[in-house]
Amino acid sequence: MYDRTLLRQAAAAKGQHNYVDLSNHLKVAQSTGWRLWYGKNAPSAATASKIHEAYGLTIAQLLKPAEAAA
Repeated sequence: MYDRTLLRQAAAAKGQHNYVDLSNHLKVAQSTGWRLWYGKNAPSAATASKIHEAYGLTIAQLLKPAEAAA
């Protein structure tokens, strides 16, 4: 299950405080930024690569086991 917490913390540390800032920094569509910011969808492989490059977060850090999320 996707957990947006670390991504939002990493973005905030760079002065990005909303999904528009995140979208612009990652160079993704604002709809993608919105889904990531609000935890609606896990990032695709391509987006996960951009997140890793921009914030140093791995996909493993963004995904939590389902039982941990419950």
